[in-house]
Amino acid sequence: MQLIEVPAKTGYVWFRQGIWLFRKNPLAFLTLFFAYLLAMTAISLIPIVGGVLPLMLIPGIAVGFMAACRDTIAGKPVLPTILVDGFRSYGSQVAKRLLLLGVLYIIAMTIVMLGSALADGGVLLHLMVSGESMQPEAIANSDIPLAVLTALAFYVPVAMLFWFAPILTAWHDVPTIKAMFFSIVSCWRNRGAFAVYGALWFAVATTVSLGLSALLQAIGAGDLALVILMPASIIVTTMLYCSFYATYRGCFGVQSPGQPLPPAPSSPSS
Repeated sequence: MQLIEVPAKTGYVWFRQGIWLFRKNPLAFLTLFFAYLLAMTAISLIPIVGGVLPLMLIPGIAVGFMAACRDTIAGKPVLPTILVDGFRSYGSQVAKRLLLLGVLYIIAMTIVMLGSALADGGVLLHLMVSGESMQPEAIANSDIPLAVLTALAFYVPVAMLFWFAPILTAWHDVPTIKAMFFSIVSCWRNRGAFAVYGALWFAVATTVSLGLSALLQAIGAGDLALVILMPASIIVTTMLYCSFYATYRGCFGVQSPGQPLPPAPSSPSS
């Protein structure tokens, strides 16, 4: 395994490769996404542990989605069962490490939410825990927007720690803490590329959300906003997940022999 340092413009390549990968097998990836949502919803209904168990399973599920990307490039069939690939295909030791990553992720997210309380006195944290809702006017007149920005600032280093950790644990047999270290080092070394990559996906998400909403309002179809925006958001999110694999291949090279890289576009018009 080699940590590769790439130029900032590579973030655009990752962005394009994620879209390219989704287009190779959109039905399979959308099926995986819905299977994931269904499974996490069912797990969340489990008494006592249902609130945290989905978070603990995220690292293992991430490995499954990456395996789906790898198999799609290799021309192999992708079934929903691949979502648990991280827990069943690499031995019990890897499964335990992925679960440990999940526990650490729960702790990290707890710190993120507690950090948001520094901005609003815990209002956002209370809403997240209780599941209550607030009127848009009340939110605008509160410190919740600042709390969201504070939580985002706390989440950035968490994302860097866990971005590559699951895949390094499963595919490279790297111990949990070491995998987190390699992950944050790789993200920091390639911060320029990740900045471009993140800005592009943020622009797409914002354009889809605000652009479609404005268009529907302009043509008098505002009542259809939820019906149209939800599928569009799901597609964008799934393409984003596909691009995670491109970031891994860009920062660590080819995972195994015989796995060709997605094509890097030569120009925006290609």
